Amino acid sequence: MNYRFRRYKRSQTLRESLAETDLSYKHLVYPLFITEGKGVKKEIQSMPGIYKMSPELASEYIDKLQNDGLRHYILFGIPKNKDEVGSSAYDEKGPVPSALRLLKEAYGRSIELYADVCLCEYTSHGHCGILDSDSSVNNDKSLDLYAKAGLVYAQAGADWLAPSNMLDLRVRSLRQALDENGYTDRSILSYSAKYSSSYYGPFRDAAESSPSFGDRKSYQIDIRNRRLALSEVLADGEQGADAVMVKPALAFLDIIQQARQMTNLPLYTYNVSGEYSMVKVAVKAGLFEEKSIVLENLTAMRRAGADMIITYHAEDLVKNQWLKD
Repeated sequence: MNYRFRRYKRSQTLRESLAETDLSYKHLVYPLFITEGKGVKKEIQSMPGIYKMSPELASEYIDKLQNDGLRHYILFGIPKNKDEVGSSAYDEKGPVPSALRLLKEAYGRSIELYADVCLCEYTSHGHCGILDSDSSVNNDKSLDLYAKAGLVYAQAGADWLAPSNMLDLRVRSLRQALDENGYTDRSILSYSAKYSSSYYGPFRDAAESSPSFGDRKSYQIDIRNRRLALSEVLADGEQGADAVMVKPALAFLDIIQQARQMTNLPLYTYNVSGEYSMVKVAVKAGLFEEKSIVLENLTAMRRAGADMIITYHAEDLVKNQWLKD
C-alpha cells in the first residue's frame, strides 16, 4: 500500500485536531526562591529572568500570573543563617512559612502551593541531612528533621510537601508525621527519581546550596541507572506519596516514559535550572527562537508521560501568551 502521511499534515486546522499531546498552563508549576527580609528582589545571574524575593514581593509578583492561569507554585527558601542541622528549615518564621501564610491569605484555594522539603539550602555544609563523624549523611536521624520541617510548612498553608532529599523512607516518615498531626488532607510530591546531575548548577548558585565538600552521589541516583530509579518510584508510592517525580527532565525522558507505564500516580518532572539556562544562553546567542524551543522541550516532557512540569519558563509562557495562539 502506498501510504500518504502528508494528508494528516496538510493544514494547521487538521494538525491541531489530530495532535496527540496537549500543553497548557494547568500543566505548569513555577518555582519561587524566597529569601528573608522585606523589599528584596534580586535577579539570579546564572538564571536570567529568575529572582530571589522576600515573601511580600513574591505575593505581589504572582498576582498577575495567577490571574492569567498560572496556579501552581513551588517554594524554595534561602535563609540568612545556616547551621549544621539546618534549623532555619523548620523555623516557623523562616522565609518559606512566611511566604506560605501570605500567599494563602491572599489567594486561598485559587492556587496550589508546594513547599520543597530539604535541608541543603539551610545547612552550613550544604548536604541534605545530619552528618556523622565521618562526614556522611545519617539517613535515619535526618528523617525527624524533615518531618519537623514538613509540619511547619503544612501549618503555614502548604498544599503539597515535596521531599527532595532522596533519603530512604523519607516519604513514609513525612506521611506518618502529617497524619498523626491532623494533616491528612496534605499531599506529598516525592522527588522519587532524582539523579545526581550536572544540570543543577544554576539552582545551587541561586539557592546557595552547593556542598562545601564532596558530592551527593551517596543518596542521589547514578545517571547510568534505570531500574533503580523505577524501583524508587514504586517504593515512594507504597510509602504514601500522592505524586512522584523524575528529575531532571530532558536527559531522562526515557525514565519519564517508563515511570508512566509503571504507576498510575500523577507524574511530575522538573525542567531544571541547567536546562533553562542553556536555552536562555542559546537564545541570546541567536541559535534558537525562544518560543519554539521552549514549547518543543516542554511538549517532549508531556509526550513522554509527565502530567505536570516544574519549569522556570512558566512566566515567559504566561507573559508572552505562548500557549494562547
